[in-house]
Order: sequence, then structure tokens, then C-alpha cells
Amino acid sequence: MAEQRATPGIDLHLEPTGPGLRRGLTDALREAVRTGRLSPGTRLPSSRSLAADLGLARNTVADAYADLVAEGWLTARQGSGTRVADRAVPRPPARPAAPRRVPGRPRYDLLPGTPDLASFPRAAWLKATRRALAAAPHDALGYGDPRGRPELRTALADYLARVRGVRADPEHLVVCSGFAHGLQLVCAALRARGARTLAVESYGLDIHWDLVERTGLRTVPLPLDDLGPRAQSPGDADAVLLNPAHQFPLGGALVPERRAAAVDWARRTGGLVLEDDYDGEFRYDRQAVGALQDLDPDHVVYLGTASKSLAPGLRLGWMVLPPSLVPEVVAHGGGRSVGVLDQLTLAEFLTSGAYDRHVRAARLRYRRRRDALVEALATRAPDVRVTGIAAGLHAVLRLPPGTEPSVVRAAAWHGLAVHGLARYRHPAARDAREDALVVGYATPPDHAWASTLEALCRALP
Repeated sequence: MAEQRATPGIDLHLEPTGPGLRRGLTDALREAVRTGRLSPGTRLPSSRSLAADLGLARNTVADAYADLVAEGWLTARQGSGTRVADRAVPRPPARPAAPRRVPGRPRYDLLPGTPDLASFPRAAWLKATRRALAAAPHDALGYGDPRGRPELRTALADYLARVRGVRADPEHLVVCSGFAHGLQLVCAALRARGARTLAVESYGLDIHWDLVERTGLRTVPLPLDDLGPRAQSPGDADAVLLNPAHQFPLGGALVPERRAAAVDWARRTGGLVLEDDYDGEFRYDRQAVGALQDLDPDHVVYLGTASKSLAPGLRLGWMVLPPSLVPEVVAHGGGRSVGVLDQLTLAEFLTSGAYDRHVRAARLRYRRRRDALVEALATRAPDVRVTGIAAGLHAVLRLPPGTEPSVVRAAAWHGLAVHGLARYRHPAARDAREDALVVGYATPPDHAWASTLEALCRALP
């Protein structure tokens, strides 16, 4: 019999074969259950709807069901219909797994880059989602503007101007699904313009460097000295990628002279500065450093995300672009990469003040975590110098020369997931190497923070 599909009621794909209608249907159902395509507990269509779809008599389907109930493949109860039996699929006995212990398996996560996910404001986000969905016009559920929903672009423009000093016109703002996606879009547009090289900081994330190079651009590290990256000397680069507010992973802010020099280079050469506003909202011992983009919106691309302030799983980011670059970036894909409901919810979260309240509360929690880290190190490891702690969600623990590999191994032995600074060094960097640990303090839960610090101090020299 030709392949058919049951469509009324509950959908069920079957291919009855065999010498008789009843037997063919029975065999097809049994095979679907035996192979696991119909899992235990799955409710089957009524005999009437399945018979109508397959062009069979209802009694034929009812008899096939009855046969399989008698064989134990199906169950039939009044009021719950016909379902696949819980023990319908025979399974071979499982082999007992040999007990295996993994030495140094991490118990404590000190890897940087992730916020405290347990503190995500679920109730406030749900409330904002309901309000946003109730207020959304019908056309919001269509394809819409490729730059992203106007509600979110307007809310972001107001927020970024107020909090980060960004000169943001909603018309020049494009929503994306995180920093990496925004970086990819900008680099693709630059490559289409004929750009060949992007200068990056000596320390950063290899996933970003790899992403840039997949767009066809080459990455070259900027020279580094005590004042930070020398962005005014990017060689023959067409663009420069910087973390001016809080460098990752070293943790410093770009000094005013270097900020001005980077913009002067872009104006003089027609280049572009890509500003990654990493951890821009979290500062503790100093005033917030304003966005570099404010110095020259025509030569700076501002990139931000909600990955640290809310959660990376939301996949919500944004770019404020020079006007001339907007059509080219949109042509490579933009706001349609993010779900409309998430965009509308974030817009509501921003305009209602819920985002500000959440960030302020998170800032206090992270500051307490940071203070506990600094206090523990001062008491238990006084020879370890802590830097990069004025802002952000991680600290850099400076180690004696040549000790980084052994300390990373000791940390693993004590159950810590932590990276050495060398993990973030660009392979072509020529600056003097430094030994350090990069410690993220946002991820461990509050109840485990004291034991995490204890394990960290035991691993340090």
C-alpha cells in the first residue's frame, strides 16, 4: 500500500504493507513501536480518524489496535485513548559501566565570561514578556525591519546615550544575536569593501580571532606596553578591535591619550575602530568609562550585549554603526537573527526601569564576591598581586615568573576550572610574556563561594 499519513486529530506517519489490510496496519504499528519511532506513552489517533485518513474501515483499525493491546505493545483505557505501552520496546540488558574516577575533575568554576545565571530576573523578565506581548501590534510578528524591532532600537538608543554616553540614532542601530554575531557582520562588510587586516589586542579570545579570519580578514596583534595597547600604531590594518572600558582579560581601561590616539588614527587613515564594550556596566572603584564611540560616531562601531548583564543564552546584542556602514551590515544579516518576542521583552525591560534595577543589584552582588576574593588572597596568598578588579567580572592574579603552568595544574588538582593568562595570548604577539591566572568570580553560587576561595588559595604558591 502507498505511503499515507494520518492527518485528522493526532498526526501519525505509517506505511502499511503486507498481504492484508489488518495485518499490514498491525505490522506497521508494531514496527514503529519496536524501533522507538513511537515512544512509550505516545497517544495514537482514534480508530475513526486513522481509518478516515488511510481509507480503511474503522473496524480494521480497531481490530489492529486490539491485536497490539493483546500483545502488550499498546494500552487502551477509557478516557485516555490508545497509547504506546511503557514497556513495549524490549531493550538489551545494559552493560555495567566500569567505575572510573577522573582526577582533578572540576568542582568549582572560575572560568571568566559567564555571569551569575542563578540571579537571572525570571519573574521580572516574565512580567515584561507578558506586557510586551500584550502591547505588540500584529505586524510585529512578521518579518519586519532587518535592523531589528523599532521598539528595541529606540529603547537601546535612549539607554546607551544615558548610561554609556553613546551617540545612538535608532536608524543606525542594528540588533544582532550577541557580540560574536555582530563582529562577524561588521567584518564581512569590511571584507566586502576590500579590507584585509584587523588589528586586535595582544590578549583576547581566540574564538573571536578565528571568527574574524573566517570572514577573510587577517588578525595582527597591537603592540602592548604599561599603558595598554598602542592602538595608534596598527601598521597597515584597515580596522582595530578594542575593549576600551574593561580589557579582556587584563582588566584595565584604555587611558584617555590612547583613546584619542585610536580615533585620530581612524580619522587620518579612513580606518574603523570596533569598540567591544565588555563589562561596561559593572564598575566598582571608579566612575564608568564612557564609550569611545562618543569621540567620533563616523569612525567607531559600538558593540554591546546583554550576555553579562542578563544571560548569554538570550543571544541579544546590538551595534551602533556609522551611517555609511548600516546598509552593508544589514545586507549580511541583522535584526532578523533574534526572535521578535525577545526583542520586545528587552525593550520593555529597558523602558520600565527593570534593567537598571537588575544591573544595580548585580553590581552589588559582584562587588561582594570581588571583595571576598581580594580579602582571601591578602590573607592566604599575600605574595599574589591582584589586578584588573576596578570593574568587570574577573580578576587577574599575577604569579612569579615561570610558575603559571604549575599553578594551573595545581588548581585542576584542587578541583578548580581556571585558565592561565597564556590561554588568551595571540599567537603572533611579541610582547614579554606574563604569568597569571584569570579568575572569573561571577559563576560560583553564593553557598559555594567560601569553599571555592579556599581551594583557590591552596593552589597558589
